[in-house]
Amino acid sequence: MMRVRKFLTLIMLAMLAQLGAGMAVAQTPPPPPPAAASGAAPALSLNDGYVLGVGDVVEVAVLGRDDFRSRVQVQVDGTIQLQLIGDIKASDLTVLQLRAAVREKLVAGQFFMEPAVSVNVVSYASRYITVLGEVATPGIVAIDRAYRLSEIIARVGGLRPSADDVITLARNNGETVKLDMVAVATGDLTQDVTINPGDRVFVAVAPQFYIYGEVNAPGSYRLDRTMSLRMALARAGGVTPTGNEKRVKVIRDGKEIKKYDLNAPLKPNDTVVVGQRLF
Repeated sequence: MMRVRKFLTLIMLAMLAQLGAGMAVAQTPPPPPPAAASGAAPALSLNDGYVLGVGDVVEVAVLGRDDFRSRVQVQVDGTIQLQLIGDIKASDLTVLQLRAAVREKLVAGQFFMEPAVSVNVVSYASRYITVLGEVATPGIVAIDRAYRLSEIIARVGGLRPSADDVITLARNNGETVKLDMVAVATGDLTQDVTINPGDRVFVAVAPQFYIYGEVNAPGSYRLDRTMSLRMALARAGGVTPTGNEKRVKVIRDGKEIKKYDLNAPLKPNDTVVVGQRLF
C-alpha cells in the first residue's frame, strides 16, 4: 500500500512540474518578428555615382577578354543587350551596380569563373538640367556627376552683363529657390547648392533705371542692388556743365519725387531727370 501511495505521489509531482513549465512558456512573450524590409529602395542621387537612364551609351567588357566587349545604348524599357547573357536591366542603376549585375550573370551562367568586368559611360543623355535666361549659352546641360550651381554657370559660359544677381532654381520636386549669385561666386555653400537631374536654372534680366536730362550719357542702365542716386549720376557720366545736382527729380510709379536725397537708393524702373542750372 505504501508503495502505491509513493507511486501516485511521484506521478502528481511530475504532472505539477509539467504544468508549471507550460505556464512559464505561455507567460514568456514570443520574440518580436524581424522587421519587414521596406519595399521602396532608397533614392539614388548623383552623389552615389552616375545613375544610368534611357539613351545613355555604355561600354561593357571583361578585362583580358576581347571576345566580350559591347558598346550598347540603354533602351526605352531600361535594358541593354549583351552577348552571352542577353537583356539585363541598366536603367536606374549606378555604373558600379550594373558592373556587379553583369558579373553575377556571367558567373551564374558559368561563362567565366572570376571575370573582371568594366563598365564605362560613353555618352551621357538621360541626366540633364535646363539653364535659361541671361547666360552665355542657354540650353540643356548633360550632367555626369553631382555639380554645384557655380559649376553649372561656368559650364554655360557664365552670366551676361545684363544678368540679375538673383538666380531662380526650380527643383524637379516642384520646390523653387532664390539664390544670391554674389554669395555663390564667393563660396557660400548654403547658396552654391548641388544641382539634381531635372532641375531648371533661370537667370532673369537685371532691373534697370532710366536717366536723362543734363547728364553726359543719358539712357537705361543696370540697377545694382546698392545703387544710390549719386552712383546713378556717376554711371551716366556725371552732370553736364549746364546741369544742376540740386535740380534732380526721380519719377517712381508715375509719381514725381523732387529734391531726392543723393544718397538714397534707387528702385527698379526709376526714372531720373536732371535739370539745368538757373543763370
